[in-house]
Amino acid sequence: MIWLVFVGSCFLLAMIPGVSTAVILRQTLRAGRSSGVAALLGNETGIFLWSMAAVFGLSALVVASEVAYGVMKAVGAALLVLMGVQSLWKARRAPVALDPSAPYAGDEARAAAGWRRSYGLGLATCGANPKAAVFAMSFLPQFVPQGAHVPLTLTMLAVIWVVVDVIWYVGMIWLVGRAGAVLGRPAVRRRLEQVSGVVLVALGLRVAVEAR
Repeated sequence: MIWLVFVGSCFLLAMIPGVSTAVILRQTLRAGRSSGVAALLGNETGIFLWSMAAVFGLSALVVASEVAYGVMKAVGAALLVLMGVQSLWKARRAPVALDPSAPYAGDEARAAAGWRRSYGLGLATCGANPKAAVFAMSFLPQFVPQGAHVPLTLTMLAVIWVVVDVIWYVGMIWLVGRAGAVLGRPAVRRRLEQVSGVVLVALGLRVAVEAR
């Protein structure tokens, strides 16, 4: 029963729009579904690493250290604001139509570089988010049954959390891809760049001023 509750909780958490949703959607809209999946995998790598840090007590050091927490918060906020400003700047230019099913229009090297960049953005935004450390440390232990092997159970919970996230976000990326005929229009893409830019800047400012 507790496992079903955990899975349901993970789905509810994935449905709540936040930094991860904004970054994954931004990369999907800018460079196609492949780029969105790359950002998703980067984000989930960060979640799993924070979960493992919680298993071994490392995330507690981040929470306890004011300096480490403050530095991570500043880096995370700056990264979000930077991505938001880039989206707003790109919206000033006339974007070309995009087929979301194609990762990039260009050679394979460019596509690979774009994939790595999206993966890095997903990993960086999650890794530089101290709230992820706090959440992993406080959320996962609640679902460890009494008498269970704690490190093993926490690792299994972390894997389930990542799998649920992947299922939800892959569905979201697929839906964006299905709407490619509309979202690929230059006028629509320009508006989406503006919206994603404002959202990312707002999220960055919220992270910067948010209390612990």
